[in-house]
Parts: sequence; structure tokens; C-alpha cells
Amino acid sequence: MTLAHTVRMYLDQNQIPYELLSHRHSRTSLRTADRAHIEPARLAKGVLLEDDLERQHFLMAVLPATHQVSLADVARCVGRPMHLATEEDAAGLFADCETGAIPPVGTAYGVETIWEDGLAEQPDLYFEAGDHEGLVHVQTPDFIKLMGGCPHGQFGGGRA
Repeated sequence: MTLAHTVRMYLDQNQIPYELLSHRHSRTSLRTADRAHIEPARLAKGVLLEDDLERQHFLMAVLPATHQVSLADVARCVGRPMHLATEEDAAGLFADCETGAIPPVGTAYGVETIWEDGLAEQPDLYFEAGDHEGLVHVQTPDFIKLMGGCPHGQFGGGRA
């Protein structure tokens, strides 16, 4: 279990208290929630998207593990069409993280970020620490502070 250096620095810079939890190795957010014994709605995941019109312009959509991102709803929220970024793109942007375990704090990595309104309804939240065996646990107001005034809306389409 490792906390990505960029995430640790971002948490410290924003003076966010956090707890680091370990769980058995998992490859999906729903499996992570199960193995960590937490409600999936309290696990925030990040989905990296790329602008359809401006190549190499990325956006991170942050939503509960229970939902899939709706590209149409994201486009409505941000005013431009988006598509899923590649794992290669994610690896380049999140170099201190394992493939597929990007933390949903895009702002820490200089990535434009939008977050799902439903996250604010949870008392506390968990998110990937940068590997497939660790989670960061924070209080919801602190997570919203980490979003740094990023836009939010409803774009978590169907259930995951």
C-alpha cells in the first residue's frame, strides 16, 4: 500500500486530515469497495476523459463507484464533447500511480476536474491512493475542499 507522492503533497498543502487504509489487491472500484468493506457509494472514482475537439486536453470526472460516467451528461456540464482517454494517457499524467489506480484528485495533477453532486451526500469518502491496495479516507467537506472549486453536476448515468 503506497500513497502517491503527488496526492500526499496535495493533501498536506491543503491541510486535509486523512487516514490511509489497506485492502486486498483489486482492479475495479466495486471490487475495491467490497474488499475494503465500505459502501460503494462512498468510494469516489476518477474517470479520465479527453476533449473531442482539443487533443491532449483532459478532464477528470469524479463520481461514486456505484455509477458509470455519462459522456452526454459530462458534455452538457462542460459544454464540449468528451471521450474516454487511453490508459497510456493516464499513465503519462499520473506517473506516480499504478495503471488503473488513479486518484480522483485531478487538480493535484493539473487536470481539469468535474465532480458528481451525489458525492456531497455522503458523510465521508474514500478514494484510490495510487495503487490497487490502498485507499485514502477523508471527511466529505474535506474532499470538496480538495476539489478546489471545480464545477460539479449530475453526470453519473447508469449504475456500474
